[in-house]
Amino acid sequence: MRIDRDNIEEILITISRNKTRSALTAFGVFWGIFMLVFMLGGGHGMKNMLMNELSGVANNSGFVFSNRTSVPYKGFRKGRRWELEMKDLEALEKINGLEVVAANNSRWGKTIIYEEKKFDDGNLRGLTPSFEKIEDQNIKYGRFINDVDIREERKVCVIGKEIYQRFFEEGEDPCGHFVQVDGVYYMIVGLSTTDGNFNINGYPPESIVIPLTTMQRLYNYGNRLELIAFTMKPGAHVKDVEPQIKQIIKERHLIAPDDNQAVQTINAESLFKMVDDLMSGIEVLIWMVGLGTLLAGAIGVSNIMMVTVKERTTEIGIRRAIGAKPFDILQQILSESMVLTCVAGMGGICFGVFLLELLEQATGETGLQVSFWLAIGTCLILLLLSILAGLAPAYRAMAIKPIDAIRDE
Repeated sequence: MRIDRDNIEEILITISRNKTRSALTAFGVFWGIFMLVFMLGGGHGMKNMLMNELSGVANNSGFVFSNRTSVPYKGFRKGRRWELEMKDLEALEKINGLEVVAANNSRWGKTIIYEEKKFDDGNLRGLTPSFEKIEDQNIKYGRFINDVDIREERKVCVIGKEIYQRFFEEGEDPCGHFVQVDGVYYMIVGLSTTDGNFNINGYPPESIVIPLTTMQRLYNYGNRLELIAFTMKPGAHVKDVEPQIKQIIKERHLIAPDDNQAVQTINAESLFKMVDDLMSGIEVLIWMVGLGTLLAGAIGVSNIMMVTVKERTTEIGIRRAIGAKPFDILQQILSESMVLTCVAGMGGICFGVFLLELLEQATGETGLQVSFWLAIGTCLILLLLSILAGLAPAYRAMAIKPIDAIRDE
């Protein structure tokens, strides 16, 4: 083959063209794996954020509260106010499938005083001991309200996390100290460190919990209840008992059976399931988009290797002529395909993890990163795609015969 200036320029142009095509193909793989990792990390962060909004409450729980009637019934006018009562609590405890039934009364906007310090706009919550099964209290010091507190109407309390931070030093045991609300002193018997955002008639970190009976006596509640909460036994579901709960309460308070407004319920179990279903759907969509992008990148790698094999026909033919085995040609092409795909893919993974870390620090949210095993699984997918992308070009290169390569030249 005669080498002159024109041939050298043609070779340089070919090399430059191959580099450009390889760079564009590598960027396609890089972008695909980056988008997959970034979207998966963002999806995990979104799920954690939604779950944090529901954290601190049992995922098999439900809540019942009263509302104005919407239908006149048995001489009572439309729009009548009515209240839940302790007898309702006892009636619901007999329903099959319910594991725990608890009550809650709350007073809002209270000023809580400890020595010379004040906590404005706090919540005073009267609870029964079983409410600890509804709302995770995460007791750090002391204990929660117990049956003796209820029976003896003790003036004791469990303080929330933010109240503790306002009144006490970190690591200081608050039990045995007294706080004042509305001129009444309560002895602290426990510290609840739950920081869930699910507001059940009061935000836990800003609340003081006292025995329900104590609140009923001090604030003239009598037997009135603002909210009844319950959890289900294993295998039972809230939606299965909601009609029965409403029927029992309507019969006790002379409410029309067809009044859909008077007795209100919240199904926390369905909220958790809705979030799980939503995030599962989003994760499937993320994988479809990410894998589709990766597949497009793999097809690009396969095409560029096809072009490379065609342009290197003479080189491959000469190698075959001097003794190279078909397996050597196969190994060469597959190696080039794997290196191109894996280097671009690993770069995409690292860049995606880096951006997720920056996003975590900027927003303060946690859980935006992908797991170690997910990263390993992504690498295995990359390896598989790189092999598949190089198979067709490799078999084409193996089929090249030395005589055909020389004739082509």
